Amino acid sequence: MENSLVTDSELPPSETAPPPVVSPGAHDAEVERLFAADGPVAQAAGGYRPRAAQLELAKAIAEAIAQRGALVAEAGTGTGKTFAYLAPALLWGGKVIVSTGTKTLQDQLYHRDLPAVRKALNVPVTVALLKGRANYVCHHHARRALDSGQFGTREEVAQLRRIRSFMLTTLTGDKAELASVPEGSPVWAQVTSTRDNCIGTECADHKDCFVMKARREAQQADVIVVNHHLFFADLMLRDEGINELLPAANTVIFDEAHQLPDTATLFFGESLGSSQLLELCRDTVVEGLASARDAARWPELVAPLEKAVRDLRLSLPGPTGGQTRAAFKLAASQVAVASPFWPALDELSRQLRNVCAALDDQAVRSEELEALARRANEHAARLAQWRSEAGLPAEPPEDESEAPTAVLPLEGGEAASDDPDDAADDDKRSNWVCWIDVFASSIQLHRSPLSVARIFRREREGSQRAWIFTSATLAVKRDFSHFTRRMGLDDARAESWPSPFDYPNQGLLYAPPGLPEPQHPNYIEAVVEAAWPLIEAAGGRAFLLCTTLRAVDKAADLLRIRLEEARIRLLKQGDLSRGELLETFRKSERALLIGSQSFWEGIDVRGDALSLVIIDKLPFAPPDDPVLAARLAKLTADGGNAFAHWQLPEAVITLKQGAGRLIRSETDCGVLMICDPRLISKPYGKRIWQSLPPFRRTRVRDEAIGFLRDCLAPRG
Repeated sequence: MENSLVTDSELPPSETAPPPVVSPGAHDAEVERLFAADGPVAQAAGGYRPRAAQLELAKAIAEAIAQRGALVAEAGTGTGKTFAYLAPALLWGGKVIVSTGTKTLQDQLYHRDLPAVRKALNVPVTVALLKGRANYVCHHHARRALDSGQFGTREEVAQLRRIRSFMLTTLTGDKAELASVPEGSPVWAQVTSTRDNCIGTECADHKDCFVMKARREAQQADVIVVNHHLFFADLMLRDEGINELLPAANTVIFDEAHQLPDTATLFFGESLGSSQLLELCRDTVVEGLASARDAARWPELVAPLEKAVRDLRLSLPGPTGGQTRAAFKLAASQVAVASPFWPALDELSRQLRNVCAALDDQAVRSEELEALARRANEHAARLAQWRSEAGLPAEPPEDESEAPTAVLPLEGGEAASDDPDDAADDDKRSNWVCWIDVFASSIQLHRSPLSVARIFRREREGSQRAWIFTSATLAVKRDFSHFTRRMGLDDARAESWPSPFDYPNQGLLYAPPGLPEPQHPNYIEAVVEAAWPLIEAAGGRAFLLCTTLRAVDKAADLLRIRLEEARIRLLKQGDLSRGELLETFRKSERALLIGSQSFWEGIDVRGDALSLVIIDKLPFAPPDDPVLAARLAKLTADGGNAFAHWQLPEAVITLKQGAGRLIRSETDCGVLMICDPRLISKPYGKRIWQSLPPFRRTRVRDEAIGFLRDCLAPRG
């Protein structure tokens, strides 16, 4: 039985004919007409003004589409890149897939930008929005949830009733349409499906399935809007519809393309977590009792697996001091041979295999048991693969009293081998890293590729389609080599189009003097002392962007009393959801938002509400990250310079994202404060600030405060 795959027999093929290949520049005249001051694009965008960079970007995209080539396009903030790619795509792109960095941008494209451009161009294209299955209510699971009545609070019961009413009226089943049930509510997990628990074409509700409906609409549409996570998950899992959509696509456009290498790494790799295994145990008990009560004592059957999962977590050190965030990450090669982790892993493998055997025996009793058997065997195969890549036998000894199977893994997840026949396997393992993510009460095993270039290049090979990669942050001083190497885009045209903003007059880069090196134990205290005069002068209206969650907490503690006395509201990551924090910040006249990684990009706050962005230090990735450490080791072994060719470009691209929060429109004004002294003291510092927008620069505090006051002064 297939697991809810969309097959060619289920979905009729798209009737969009591939566009013919035309000569370079063939569309230039039409693009100029579209983006003229009185052209169609001007009619679609309120307050439109022609921008040379937008026009040239649109021409380059039109040419890439016409030539079915690859284009890497860095477009500065305010260029108008969305319209620059949508107009050529709708006119000449044939069947188009647009992939965005976030679901928020995905919704914005589908509900606002695409309708506006389609209307302006007067083109009869059809558009579809496709999300992952977890975004759609599932009839089967919603009915089971209603029948079970197993909800902990009255609010959850009320939310379930709202979902039931919603299902009777919605046309899409998209949970984003039901704002009265918070996105983070635990009820959603009970009424949506996953790849693991979907029973596919055997489901009685298959014909009415909202996921299938969305896929059918996407299959028939001329333009499909997805997000990066869905695109790559589908590419690897062949489960969400993209494997049927991609072969028919003539043009693929990635917006916010700087996120692609990390997203691809996530989905080209594999993970298996304790939560997945414990969920398997819970579902096995529920379905076993419902469909095969006479076959086994189901709670007793899964109890050893539940214990093995928890023992695996306890075999490694955990967080201290009540910490709830991730305690640490470590490579498999860092776990000592004598560690209790290895025998615990063996026991987990054995107990998972026992559950697989029991489910295999009873799979014929119901569709749900068959799906559970398939799911358990997939988990077991993934665990065996992780073991093998980590240098262990794929399966442990039958009896735990036998000799332990653990061997000392080498760097990058390789295991020592004297057998020349194992050379190919050893070389294959050297391209992957096996690592472990340890949380307060859970654990995850990961297997990640050191490079996605070869994998992504293989997906592009032989395809007669255009590939467009665009973002405001892809290059380091107009050098795209880091991004193109990571994505295997050696054949792509790469070019930058500048922002139309007047950065020398709209922004000031302030590098405060006298701060200690970032590794100094009192560094955050020094940052706070240096930043406070500017925060006070701006009356809040500021972001303090930190590189670690620990720095977020410490800075908030140091500033709390001062902010209260100055009547500036403190908003700290973790106190509210990201969306709630941003909405509160926009509505507050005097607020300071302190956040880490998730606040460095994808945020658009215009006007005086945000006039100061403070960055605590240059965002170099932590060297103890297992995937990064393995990549740097391999790069060095291959003769490269790990710092110059990887760490520095990554830091620059991340810093450009953080700096980009400041100036979001032609009337915005403010100060970017980068506290890290290495921006000035290190030879590479010049390369970093030269990659930023061309702000005026100063090291004088009073000049920065004066610039802030001028920005906030009433304008005549």
